[in-house]
Amino acid sequence: MNFRIGQGYDVHTFGDGDHVMLGGVRVPHERGIVAHSDGDVVIHALCDAMLGALALGDIGRHFPPGDPQWKDANSLLFLRHCNGLIAGQGGWRVGNADITVVCERPKVGPHADAMRALLAAELGIGLDAVSVKATTSERMGFTGRGEGIAAMAVCLLVKA
Repeated sequence: MNFRIGQGYDVHTFGDGDHVMLGGVRVPHERGIVAHSDGDVVIHALCDAMLGALALGDIGRHFPPGDPQWKDANSLLFLRHCNGLIAGQGGWRVGNADITVVCERPKVGPHADAMRALLAAELGIGLDAVSVKATTSERMGFTGRGEGIAAMAVCLLVKA
């Protein structure tokens, strides 16, 4: 088989701070993220999708949250590791990725193109192969109450 599909999901609660990291982009917000690393739900979900496509476990297996070396780490390091890891598993690469952020705030739309460009560049794929979009949960559940943020990702891996 010359392709594999993976899906990923990540969630973090809001805490003290003045921004959130989403898709490698610093997005101003009245709250920060409670997380061991920078808490970038977009990149964490994408990494899980990439790893899942090749049955390589999840992001927590590769970057344990209790490991002090990952404290406040930039999640782009995780993405770079996962991209290299899949390439080393027989020459796979991301064919495309589709990511959905779930939150009431911050507004993702004004930052989506910057996220797409950064993720595409990091993965070495075309801008037209990366989608970042957002939705709300209609004020229901933890995201609807503004307690946190979530992201879902699907990616297609293809043989390089």
